[in-house]
Amino acid sequence: MDSSRQAGTEFPGFDPTAITRPHRRLLSYYVLASLLTGPLFPFVFLPLFFKYETLRYRFDASGIAMSWGILFRRETYLTYRRIQDIHLSRNLLQRWMGLATVAVQTASGSATPEMSIEGILEAEALRDHLYNRMRGVEETVATPPAHADEGGGEALALLQEIRDLLRARAADRGDAR
Repeated sequence: MDSSRQAGTEFPGFDPTAITRPHRRLLSYYVLASLLTGPLFPFVFLPLFFKYETLRYRFDASGIAMSWGILFRRETYLTYRRIQDIHLSRNLLQRWMGLATVAVQTASGSATPEMSIEGILEAEALRDHLYNRMRGVEETVATPPAHADEGGGEALALLQEIRDLLRARAADRGDAR
């Protein structure tokens, strides 16, 4: 991954904290997918409609929260450090509508994702944001601080001292390089 993606500049206008609801296209997707079931349309569409109406997202500094449901309210909160893998999937209908599903997996051992974020138009930007956060990259830093060379100089001096000590030890044993 290049440094521009690590610094969060790949999608400069993307703000995950602004995502609180799925896009309206998700409801259209649910309608079309339910229509494909034929006479079972009402039985398939109604649960999807209620899920769409109650689905909420919250992205904060430490993790992602997702909640949905009327009778049986479900809430999931994942911290960025628990995330193990992120999958972006789109079926033919989702691609046509510009939608995607971002599946977030943890080390829970489950075959299904811990959280599936649906109805997001900026799925690639969200995926990259989540990858950066799970790796601990701060996205607000666009340029390195001015004093970065000072710390780098100390580290370089320490590494050179270690190298010299290793060479001296090798020379003492008689296998100088």
